[in-house]
Amino acid sequence: MVEPEQVRPLAPAAHRLSSDEDEVSTKLRLRLRRRKHLKCCGCIAAATLILAAAAAVVLAFTVFRIKDPIINLNGVTVDQLDLVNGTTPVAGSNITLTADVSVKNPNFSSFRYRNTTTTINYRGAVVGEARGPPGKAKARKTARMNLTVEIMTGSLLYNPSLQTDIASAILPLNTYSRVPGRVKMLNMIKRHVVVKMNCTVTVNITSRSIQEQKCKRSVDF
Repeated sequence: MVEPEQVRPLAPAAHRLSSDEDEVSTKLRLRLRRRKHLKCCGCIAAATLILAAAAAVVLAFTVFRIKDPIINLNGVTVDQLDLVNGTTPVAGSNITLTADVSVKNPNFSSFRYRNTTTTINYRGAVVGEARGPPGKAKARKTARMNLTVEIMTGSLLYNPSLQTDIASAILPLNTYSRVPGRVKMLNMIKRHVVVKMNCTVTVNITSRSIQEQKCKRSVDF
């Protein structure tokens, strides 16, 4: 005898609705969680960009801020001075001076300069000029150069104040130095500068050294 097939009762409608609601709730929670993660990532990215911008601004005003090189006249020495009776330069001879010039580079990148020029004036007349070779002042270092100036005595003998100055063993001179160059940061930021210096120098002929010195510096771009 064939047993009658058992018929399973359908799940209650309330139970089916509850399952659908759970599925929808799970999807909503996942979506909200995803949005929350995206917001967190966006906030982190924005904070990173703000910090990077702040760091760039700080670097721009500190490390990457290009500062003016500083030129100094450390000394002028008389290497050669031939006098007649200790008062008058020998005609046709030269007076040799050595100017000790230094360029201080306060930047975090090197300062490359071209040919330097130093001019010597005596009582308003140019009596000598020296040219130095190109060079480089390393980052936060000082480059020194000795410039030799040959002064033709013919340009001095016609000055009526020469004998008086030599008799007093004091030789007043004016020097003008010019150093053109360039500072480059990270191969991106470039700045061309011309460092200038005017000095009033009193040279003691007896000791062959500077007795007094006053300098004014300027920078052109």
